Amino acid sequence: MLSRKSKIFLAGHRGMVGSSIYKKLKKNGYSNLLTADKKKLNLLNQINVYKYLKKKKPDLVIIAAAKVGGIIANYKYKDKFLFENLQIQNNLIHGSYLAKIKNLIFLGSSCIYPKNCKQPMKEKYLLSGKLEETNDAYAIAKIAGIHMCANYSKSYNLNYKSLMPPNMYGPGDNYNPQNSHFYPALIKKITLAKKKNKKHIVLWGTGKAKRELMFVEDFADALIYFMNKKIKEPFLNIGTGKSYSIKWFAKFLMKKIGIKLKIKYDKKKPDGMPKKCLDISLARKYGWSPKSDFDKGFDITFKDFQKNN
Repeated sequence: MLSRKSKIFLAGHRGMVGSSIYKKLKKNGYSNLLTADKKKLNLLNQINVYKYLKKKKPDLVIIAAAKVGGIIANYKYKDKFLFENLQIQNNLIHGSYLAKIKNLIFLGSSCIYPKNCKQPMKEKYLLSGKLEETNDAYAIAKIAGIHMCANYSKSYNLNYKSLMPPNMYGPGDNYNPQNSHFYPALIKKITLAKKKNKKHIVLWGTGKAKRELMFVEDFADALIYFMNKKIKEPFLNIGTGKSYSIKWFAKFLMKKIGIKLKIKYDKKKPDGMPKKCLDISLARKYGWSPKSDFDKGFDITFKDFQKNN
């Protein structure tokens, strides 16, 4: 069992998810936290990662580091999404094993499930069909990470587990139109339309694709909850268990930002996965229950967006 004094290495502490996990760990009294920025430790460098883990020997490694992006970046840079994600997670997972680190948590994504996956998506549906073409490279890397953790745990009696979140949003999100996810992209698009007195916005695809969205701080709470749980399954879905259409999210954001715009659709652009909603019944069996308050999550996120954009 981990204590408040356990040494925890958090890889990817500067990203939206990593920084939220870092703050929550601190808030929960975990004081012995290790972090290293890119200048200090390049996670793509195998030898340096191995040396770092052997020297520091943390009690737990959390892998929140990844190359991430929206639909354009995922489709355009498949080579980088495959190589960098595989390299980062291989270095950290195998390096942890070599350093005799017993506990590790790998963060995946709901995009691991097949394109036309039965809804809501249960853990057992993994690899039951073809992946969505726009983000298959990222998904393949994440699937490899899940299997690596599961097999290392089995072969070497380790506690390497994986958590699969849905789309996340929150403070520190990426609002770059070229590589952001749909929710921050919508916030930016609607805010700009309001600023420029536009009458409409253009959404990719049909607006009918459904997405599950989780506030990053709620996910950080879930991760801390499962840190000290011994789980039987190789991985668990962690989400809200609810999904809404892109059109619904656009209308929700317009209402919150205080503008009414006509929505036009660029149907030449892809929708991505038609539906994405996680079945969270396995996680619930361990006594965890999801939080979902879009109003509160939006208010915290929008305040951060206005301050930094």
